[in-house]
Amino acid sequence: MNYCYSSTDELAEQLSLRFLDYLSEGSKSGHTLNIALSGGNTPRSFFKRAAINQYRQKPVVPWHNIHFFWVDERCVPPDHEESNFGMFRSAFFKEIEMDESNIHRIRGENNPDREALRYSQEIKRLVPLKDNIPLFDLIFLGVGDDGHTASIFPDRTDLLDAEKIYETIKHPLTGQFRITLTGRSILQAKKIIFLVTGKAKSTVVRQIMDREPGSLRYPAAYIFHKRQDADWYMDRDAAKFLTSSDQ
Repeated sequence: MNYCYSSTDELAEQLSLRFLDYLSEGSKSGHTLNIALSGGNTPRSFFKRAAINQYRQKPVVPWHNIHFFWVDERCVPPDHEESNFGMFRSAFFKEIEMDESNIHRIRGENNPDREALRYSQEIKRLVPLKDNIPLFDLIFLGVGDDGHTASIFPDRTDLLDAEKIYETIKHPLTGQFRITLTGRSILQAKKIIFLVTGKAKSTVVRQIMDREPGSLRYPAAYIFHKRQDADWYMDRDAAKFLTSSDQ
């Protein structure tokens, strides 16, 4: 399902309310929800709204039944300005009543290859497995203007079918090391939500949604084609080239 909003603020407000409803409903049975997060400016706005709107939620969100993980992380310390964990800590986690043991960060300050292995083992210990692949309840993804998602870039589409749960990757332009969830684990999630905002994403969004020839070179398009039940939340700028039938 595609949801298009007039602004990033409206998107953040509406998705935050739906997200909180999902958390409350999903935890009624006492089932633990395992959620994987992606970084970026759009998630920052959305989770800031979720932190504010939690106080309007009835019943109260059972944070003790929710565990947060990361889809990807830059290999930097947690207090670095580029840390995905650091962004969520300042925008969201400091505003909610959650035990730190429910927040499972990728240790970006560690050796990348060893950390990818350690984090994969932690995921296998804490998240239910199906065919030896983790089964997350919900994964949030973004889309780059180059068509990447998670930290799977167009020059590393081999990671879409990799056997390892997490892999180390270099950003193709900056050379920065990152650790990313691979394609099989993304595709197995019970629910996938893409968050996409800004004019810079509009062309690649159109190519993906219209299934243009050659668009499968984009990792985001691969996920979209495999999981057409994924929800897409976009602002007007990101969706400006879509036809009404796409929205």
